[in-house]
Amino acid sequence: MHDRFVFDPSRRGFLRSLAGGSVLLPGLVSQLLAESAASAGGGDPLAPKLAHHPAKAKRVIFLYMSGGVSHVDSWDHRPKLFADAGKTVAVNEFQGRKGDFKMFLKRPQWEFSRHGQSGTEVSSLFPQMAQCVDDLCVIRSMKSDHTNHYEATLGIHTGSFTFARPSVGAWVSYGLGTENRNLPSFVVIAPKTPYAGSQVWASDFLPGAHQGTLVLPGPEPVANLRRRVPTSRLQELELGILARMNQRHLAARPEDPLLAARMKSFETAFGMQSEMPDVFDLSKETDATLKLYGLPRGSTQGFAWQCLIARRLAERGVRFVELIDVGSSDNWDAHGDMLTHTPLARNVDQAVAGLLRDLKSRGLLDDTLVVWTTEFGRTPFNSAADAKGREHHHWVFSSWLAGAGVRPGTVFGESDDYGINVAKDAVHVHDFHATILHLMGLDHERLTYRHSGRDFRLTDVAGNVVKGILA
Repeated sequence: MHDRFVFDPSRRGFLRSLAGGSVLLPGLVSQLLAESAASAGGGDPLAPKLAHHPAKAKRVIFLYMSGGVSHVDSWDHRPKLFADAGKTVAVNEFQGRKGDFKMFLKRPQWEFSRHGQSGTEVSSLFPQMAQCVDDLCVIRSMKSDHTNHYEATLGIHTGSFTFARPSVGAWVSYGLGTENRNLPSFVVIAPKTPYAGSQVWASDFLPGAHQGTLVLPGPEPVANLRRRVPTSRLQELELGILARMNQRHLAARPEDPLLAARMKSFETAFGMQSEMPDVFDLSKETDATLKLYGLPRGSTQGFAWQCLIARRLAERGVRFVELIDVGSSDNWDAHGDMLTHTPLARNVDQAVAGLLRDLKSRGLLDDTLVVWTTEFGRTPFNSAADAKGREHHHWVFSSWLAGAGVRPGTVFGESDDYGINVAKDAVHVHDFHATILHLMGLDHERLTYRHSGRDFRLTDVAGNVVKGILA
């Protein structure tokens, strides 16, 4: 049943009707105002752009596990940590405090075994992802600069550990534009707000068109998605009349880029309204596909739903999709008990494995880069011999890449015997970002934006492409 429609022939009436019912995505108008202000010369900041060099990857699906997944309980098998559990080690820092500390080595909670033809060792925490190791390049030598959630989360997303900066998704959108102007170039699907809040997907000083659009799992992933006028034909008539009114209005104010952006916002919203509902309509997905992800038919919750929507966005040309599994609480931050990893792993394991298998079966893994990461790992030790949990650990942790341009079935880098420090081939967050951009055809040193008198980039003044990861 539609709301009663009252025809209002005034320009203000049209604006009220359209803005109230057809501006689909939170922040869309402000986003396009910023877009217009940044491109007053008339260019479209989301138009497809040429990459710096040929690349197989056309899009990214970025899987972010919030809170700090324990590397020594998941992707980084340290046999000596099992053997020497309970013994003491000396470290010069603990939870951000400098000093001399005697710590007790803690045994990993899950057993490891080899999988696939590659024989990559993965713990029983991720039994489904373990079956996909021949498609993964596991990095066991990741490094971050900060041990706090806020700063580390900001760093893994923006390359900055102290100040708000554009996110990696915004940089990719800025560098390459979009393949589908009816959908956002950068979409973030998250059930709750993560550490660092919306800065995780912000565009900061980049044009607002490149900021991430937030989708919330649930029965209404995007608010006000359905039109409020009775028919699409009537809406098209409204838009046509409004466009002519706006053109006359703009002709009297040719130097007003904000007005031009308001006009463009309605066109964009109309395009999204026609295509976004189909993204969320899973009725035509087969039972076999839903089973692959572990998603009950009709469900709109959980990481399985997020992963399936990510595949649907990817095949419709969205450039960068980020999935955040949980928020800033009830996450992987296992200070009190490592067994809290169990339900969190169950939420993501089959879903991520299903995504990889689904992309591969459809040929999408050939030109899609899949990234799995967390903000840091967890200490292989603790201050008490009987501690059930682990603390924050940014000296070394694990991530993985899969898909276009990545060397599959490999492990890159090593931690030391106990998983405390990098032993070989360190991959700093800046190197991680440089490599992601390279796989997308972007040179991280050339992808810059002039702001406040200097040229900024995602990797600041650091970062090297990790060539050992490349196929």
